[in-house]
Amino acid sequence: MSTLSDLVYAQGRSSEADVEWLHRLAGDGQLLADLAFADIVIWVPTADDSFVAVAHTRPGGAATLFYRDIVGDRVRPQWRTQVRDAYDSGRIVDSASPDWFEETPTRVRAVPIVRARGSEQALTIGVLTRHTNLGETRTPSRQQITFNDCADDLFGMISSGEFPDLSAPTAPRRGAPRASDGLVRLDVDGVTTFASPNALSAFNRMGFDDELEGESLSEVTTRILSDKREFDESLPLVVTGRAPWRTDIEARGVTVSLRTIPLRDHGSRIGAIVLCRDVTELRHQEQELITKDATIREIHHRVKNNLQTVASLLRIQARRSHSEEAREALTQAMRRVAAIAVVHDTLSEGLSQTVDFDNVFDRVLKLVAEVAAAPNTRARTRSSGKFGTLPSEYATPLALALTELVTNAVEHGLAGKEGDVEIIAERGAENLAVRVRDTGSGLPEGQVGRGLGTQIVRTLIQGELGGTIDWHTLMGSGTEVTIDIPMRYIERDRG
Repeated sequence: MSTLSDLVYAQGRSSEADVEWLHRLAGDGQLLADLAFADIVIWVPTADDSFVAVAHTRPGGAATLFYRDIVGDRVRPQWRTQVRDAYDSGRIVDSASPDWFEETPTRVRAVPIVRARGSEQALTIGVLTRHTNLGETRTPSRQQITFNDCADDLFGMISSGEFPDLSAPTAPRRGAPRASDGLVRLDVDGVTTFASPNALSAFNRMGFDDELEGESLSEVTTRILSDKREFDESLPLVVTGRAPWRTDIEARGVTVSLRTIPLRDHGSRIGAIVLCRDVTELRHQEQELITKDATIREIHHRVKNNLQTVASLLRIQARRSHSEEAREALTQAMRRVAAIAVVHDTLSEGLSQTVDFDNVFDRVLKLVAEVAAAPNTRARTRSSGKFGTLPSEYATPLALALTELVTNAVEHGLAGKEGDVEIIAERGAENLAVRVRDTGSGLPEGQVGRGLGTQIVRTLIQGELGGTIDWHTLMGSGTEVTIDIPMRYIERDRG
């Protein structure tokens, strides 16, 4: 399915500002559908004088009219005239009589979507239609009447360019209060004229035992938070209905999220809608995640410190060893431990369990070049291409494998001479290819070594990363090692 942006831009009649406005409006499509107890569809004009649906939201508390998604469809003939009239006139147009859609009686309202342009004249950029299913008509409750009144106020603001409000900060959808979670209607003075049962229950859980209707919401909130010394500075503007912001209030271990939508009539403030939701459990989960993230980072930090301590001990032991063979073995072990420590150091700095492997490898490469070079060997190392971001379970074995390969290239390929070691990374959609080249003496008689380092590399690349590795001598001189790691394993593990 095409996105809203794709569909709007495909018509060739809308600017980037128009698309942003439509995105903001579509983001509140669920609110409008729930308040109106109807399907909400957003239409934009086409080049051939028709309209195409770019967004559709079904109501949460009423029967939907469209069981199949109509996004991307052209406007139907029975709605075209009404939608065209609303677009051309800039006024809300209601259907004169019930309309029939697939044997279901409906009522349609067409609302021009007007984008405010500061001091310039407002511009109609599309049409919003409300499709009410009359097949399940029943006597409306007081809550349904209030919800419909709120929807009508918002439709009026849409037609005058006052909704959505671009001054409202964009906030994460996670935990955002919805109409069904709790709704409070305020008058122009901030006094509650209606509170849904869910909204009243949320305030009761925070310690308010009376009725909300007839009370000033700001005074109610002050009583609830009377023992609080600190609270969000935006709270007074939210509970008086003056700012389109979100905030949380907490009392008695209960956290309630509030979102205010000021209501205006041609620029004059007439009241506000305050949506509220008990997010106590959600906030507890978020706090637990933050605590776990901090714990994991601290673990990585301590592991890194421990590994660096082990590496230091191995270095000291190597220096005191009288056996050249033992000294070499200890030095190699120290280098391997240090390479793993670099990965844990990177993981300790961020919240995610993924690492920028280009940064990790730059640090590993410096470490290897400094430690591996013998007194008569001068190795110039360089890397090109991008490894990209890798999960930690892939970063550690790859860093260790590359450490071994670069070490072998310096110690054996360039032993006692001057030369280059180049690492080339090529990351594609399906695989990560890495080549390690040196300008050394090449493989003796084309044979791959059977030492511990070679066994480690094979185990890491083939066993842990599910990849392939190949050694071959370059034409002229030098050795090239080619590694190919399938990305499908990484994507699968992420999923």
